[in-house]
Amino acid sequence: MKIAVVGTGYVGLVSGTCFAETGNNVICVDIDAKKVERMRNGEVPIYEPGLELLFERNTKEGRLRFTTNLVEAVSFAEIIFLALPTPPGEDGSADLSYILGVASELSNIIKDYKVIVDKSTVPVGTAEKVHAAIAANCDESLFDVVSNPEFLREGVAVDDFLKPDRVVIGTNSEKAQKFMKRLYEPFVRQGNPIFFMDERSAEMTKYAANSYLATRISFMNEIANLCEMTGANVDNVRKGMGSDNRIGKRFLFPGVGYGGSCFPKDVQALAKTASQNDYEFKILNSVMNVNRLQKNILSAKILRHFGEDLTGKTIAVWGLAFKPNTDDIREAPALYIIDDLIKAGAKVVAYDPEAMENVNTIYNGQVEMADDQYSCIENADALAIITEWSVFRTPNFDRVAEALNNKVIFDGRNLYSLDRMKELGFHYESIGRSIIPAKVKAK
Repeated sequence: MKIAVVGTGYVGLVSGTCFAETGNNVICVDIDAKKVERMRNGEVPIYEPGLELLFERNTKEGRLRFTTNLVEAVSFAEIIFLALPTPPGEDGSADLSYILGVASELSNIIKDYKVIVDKSTVPVGTAEKVHAAIAANCDESLFDVVSNPEFLREGVAVDDFLKPDRVVIGTNSEKAQKFMKRLYEPFVRQGNPIFFMDERSAEMTKYAANSYLATRISFMNEIANLCEMTGANVDNVRKGMGSDNRIGKRFLFPGVGYGGSCFPKDVQALAKTASQNDYEFKILNSVMNVNRLQKNILSAKILRHFGEDLTGKTIAVWGLAFKPNTDDIREAPALYIIDDLIKAGAKVVAYDPEAMENVNTIYNGQVEMADDQYSCIENADALAIITEWSVFRTPNFDRVAEALNNKVIFDGRNLYSLDRMKELGFHYESIGRSIIPAKVKAK
């Protein structure tokens, strides 16, 4: 099939590349001419495991190409995906200006039948707004607007796209449904479902799913905080809960809060949608509040240990991305923790396998970036672990002890066992578990 993807951000580039991988001819559109030129030259502008290989193969074989020319893309394509940003506005609502702006352009371009697909995460009712914007100067018989929310997890997005748990498609048009079914059938050969529903239900499904997962995370973070106060161990609680098949094991790991491009803005947008419909979504308001507080939980532990003034202290940070296997730092807990440490006077040295360049653009030299995880902790007074990259899970603890001024670790992801830390003699503080105390022994 002939496909155009408007927007080459995270969702757009992964979608376009994976559609090309199944034999479709794909043209991706972006207004950023420099970015388009980089992609034409074979450069993948985001880090996502497995994406580069597919990108190289499909560009080489001519199934994936890039342009700044929307007219060219629309003329070429049967199906046009809108994968544009929907950032939160000041009031928490999703900003639809990018999507509706492109929809208005399409209104003057479409000359024959097209399926227009909202791939971005958008509030309930957006498909109707997109339809109205296109219909302003275009015969309604020449297009249908479909809602097809993405369910991609950064770090495993390629696998999620190629082997989806489910595909959700919102449309009341039989003609558009046939196009979408034909497009997605190669991705669900193992029998995973394609759910067809109305557009508003499809839009709500995406927000409901992400908001529920964010709620699970915040609930476990609350349980973890209470475990610390009562002497319970959140690891044991999590295992006991997760073994109940009504609950399941996923999204029950406590930590320093959720971040990224989806959960924060989607929870906020759904709560705003509720407010616009005169409904107070009490649970989601609590989820957002819990998550705001949780992002500072590790820095609070560090300040309790060393005192409120960290002048003269060096804190090493392992992990900057909001989750492993991505360079995405949007709403990353690390940024909130680093802000607290700098404000308290600490010197911060950080290491992340992929996200350091992105963080550097924010702090402009205020945070020292290390070449590797061990040079990061050299002569530091404590280590703070914020992102659970695999490389941090089994470090050489002899090297860690030798490099640190004090054998002190603050673990925001509960990577290490309490028994192991006690055996090694570290002062070890994690989330929802008892503190393993040790005498802070200077070099």
